[in-house]
Amino acid sequence: MSSSRDMELTQRFLALQGIAAEAAALAMRYFEDRDSLAISLKGAQDWLTEADGAVETLIRRRVAEAFPDDGVLGEEGGGAVADRLWIVDPIDGTANFAHGDRTWCVSIGFMMNGTPELGCIAAPALGEIYLARKGHGATLNGKPIRAAATNDITRSTLEHGWSPRLPVEQYLATVARLFGAGANVKRSASGAMGLAAVACGRTDGYVEGHINSWDVAGGVVIAAEAGARVSDFFSGEWTAGNPIIVAAPGVADAVAEVSGIALSAAASGTD
Repeated sequence: MSSSRDMELTQRFLALQGIAAEAAALAMRYFEDRDSLAISLKGAQDWLTEADGAVETLIRRRVAEAFPDDGVLGEEGGGAVADRLWIVDPIDGTANFAHGDRTWCVSIGFMMNGTPELGCIAAPALGEIYLARKGHGATLNGKPIRAAATNDITRSTLEHGWSPRLPVEQYLATVARLFGAGANVKRSASGAMGLAAVACGRTDGYVEGHINSWDVAGGVVIAAEAGARVSDFFSGEWTAGNPIIVAAPGVADAVAEVSGIALSAAASGTD
């Protein structure tokens, strides 16, 4: 890595940690005062709160102050692809957030020239911060994490995320196949937290037939750096969303075969 590229990534990695911490603190203040939130629906089970807009606005402002030439793509405010791009989900798991469930997070990923380089998932209601830089490993609250050593799908716990963009029959059919293969299947209603769970070994895999970039941009770096296998989400026309599979290396091929979601050929992450 060139010294100038390394310096750019180091600067953004340090900034990412501060921005995520500030954004998580703001989101937590809203979470602790949910009765005052303006809660609405963008579509069927597509929740929106006042906190989503406020947190994304804060993140955009901090990125613009520190790196005015960088692009930002966010769930609420949109954006365009750029060579240096921050991808933001201000609150992933908004339905959980709105109902008082603590499984939600602020997710921020950074890409350089089309490659995911940095990721942070901050889950303040759980007291957890996941962090990774490509080639440098992944941490949870500052301690290294690794994907599970599970090597048998019949001993695995998997998560299958649901998207209203696909027929519910397709979702249920995949869940049935995973159960039929002997896996335990769950759903937490936060894709970013689902990827984090694979990264720290709490679950053995996460699959979803269609998911948006802001749900996974932070988590794919974290999971890959924790040694998980990660499908090549950011290939082709990813701005409209793609399928994803993230799994412990010992069960990844089996999960891919049963779910019907393709994996990239090689494992990702640090040795």
